[in-house]
Amino acid sequence: MNRKGSAISLGLVVVVLMCSAIAAHAKENEFSFRTVVFPGDTFTQLLGINDADRIAGYHGSGADAQHPNKGFVLTLPNQFTAENFPNSAQTQVIGINKLGSTAGFYIDQAGVTHGFLLIKGILSTVDFPGTTFNQLLSLNDEDQAAGYFQDQNGAQHPYIFDNNGGVFLQITIPGAASAQATGINNEGSISGFFVDDAGNNHGFLLAAGKFTQLDVPGSTFTQALGLNNRGEMVGVFMDGQITHGFVFKDGTFRAVDDPQGVGTTTVNGVNDHGKIVGFFVDTTGNTDGFVAVPDDDRDDHDKDH
Repeated sequence: MNRKGSAISLGLVVVVLMCSAIAAHAKENEFSFRTVVFPGDTFTQLLGINDADRIAGYHGSGADAQHPNKGFVLTLPNQFTAENFPNSAQTQVIGINKLGSTAGFYIDQAGVTHGFLLIKGILSTVDFPGTTFNQLLSLNDEDQAAGYFQDQNGAQHPYIFDNNGGVFLQITIPGAASAQATGINNEGSISGFFVDDAGNNHGFLLAAGKFTQLDVPGSTFTQALGLNNRGEMVGVFMDGQITHGFVFKDGTFRAVDDPQGVGTTTVNGVNDHGKIVGFFVDTTGNTDGFVAVPDDDRDDHDKDH
């Protein structure tokens, strides 16, 4: 069923002046990478990871009826549990919180795209009231999800959905022709990206009432795709035709490139131990998932486990 709630526009008038780009220099960071490929498939994307190292993702390119998107939750090293919305044509699982509840989207048999939540075993469709295209991209431990809807003109509009009462909060991004909310942490900070009137992509962070635009220095394209509870954000940027993942922390962008990729790395999720997940295109043209642990966080991560 569709979850209904009041649609509220979030005013950002006070913080419009905070929209200047962060002055930081991208630098490489060393990670230990593990490639993850769904058995028997040539297309795998890992999109979210919780602190128990359970990972949300999907396989299948969706290019045709023979290769539909099929969602899963992965328990490392190789236990894949299928998660697909009943009677859907395609499903992607994108966000996962500490309890293993998930968020994502599915395409029904009529070709309509809906957001969904699976919380404490209860599966529900989540569509912003009056819309016909929705995706949920993140879920925090308070059962609040970040996502967007797309209008009839193709413009995308970010929102937050609070499952505790079924309330929608629409977010207005200054200077945006189109935008997505891609992540939400337990403090209610929101990551995302927007496209300006010139068609340029910019990341953003909305935290403690402040809106900050994020552009990797020297890049032609920046998208923030997720964040954790330690203030780290992840995403993707381009310099020329090359695509790199990034981690943003303490005012600094750190470039992330899977060594098996060919200039095609995207980082989509990060947990509170600094472990990241994403995907890349390998030398044979297949899309592979990856899990990576930063070398400077590995000792702390090992102690926590």
